Amino acid sequence: MRKLVCLMLLALALPAQAALKVFSTVPEWAALAREIGGDKVEATSATTALQDPHHVDARPSLIARARNADLLLATGAELEVGWLPVVQRESGNPRIQAGQPGYFEAAGLVRMLDVPARLDRADGDVHAAGNPHIQTDPRNFLAVGEGLAARMAQLDPPNAAAYRAGYAAFAERWRTQLKRWEVQAAPLKGVAVVSQHKAWAYLYDWLGMREVAALEPKPGVEPSLAHLARVRDQAAQSRPRMVIRAAYNPARPAEWFAQEAKVPAVVLPFTVGAPEADNLTALFETTVQRLLKAVR
Repeated sequence: MRKLVCLMLLALALPAQAALKVFSTVPEWAALAREIGGDKVEATSATTALQDPHHVDARPSLIARARNADLLLATGAELEVGWLPVVQRESGNPRIQAGQPGYFEAAGLVRMLDVPARLDRADGDVHAAGNPHIQTDPRNFLAVGEGLAARMAQLDPPNAAAYRAGYAAFAERWRTQLKRWEVQAAPLKGVAVVSQHKAWAYLYDWLGMREVAALEPKPGVEPSLAHLARVRDQAAQSRPRMVIRAAYNPARPAEWFAQEAKVPAVVLPFTVGAPEADNLTALFETTVQRLLKAVR
């Protein structure tokens, strides 16, 4: 009896197994980690849905979180090239450096679009590996999720079975939702659209939509009124049905074009955390419904 009591007291004294600390550069991968890991992970994001993920300050608070992370989730494809290396270096955390198991890039697991034929900074914010905004196609979450679950299992072997089960449950639910969204979005196939920033290549590829113009003269460069007028005139023959911007983009260019071209200005959430997109499912529910509303 005394031995049993001692064992019980010892068990109470032992700390609970710590959750896997996941530090994501953008909200969508933190949300995916929570879908897979549940209460086995503690996932946070360096950015919000109302921030441009290209341009982030390597603040001390971000460095502190990176210092304690077990796993760093990045999009890659140079999305975070302007700030993430500073955070990694200053964190002093060897686990999350490039090439280590604690560093994970999502872009390496999917088919990249908009890979440039040439690299020239005069062309604006061009990414050598292709368009990094892979999260706008929900199909990509299956490949990224499978790789992420395997990496989490590698880093946290006692919970490996939980991560595998978490991914399997997510994938089954996600495939069902994909079929439903694709049926709902059938009227969008072939629809001509104008984008404020070239952020939607993967969304358009998924839904069969056609981008006929972009408001920015070069990726990442704010358009002037004179440039917007040229885009309006050039796009007129293509008869776009809407102009699309992300929730973090400034409203003025899209609203000007919408008024001049007499088409709806559609604000899409772009990532988790924007209005009406507080999780991955809501992200695409809202995206599809807003696009459908514009064509109706």
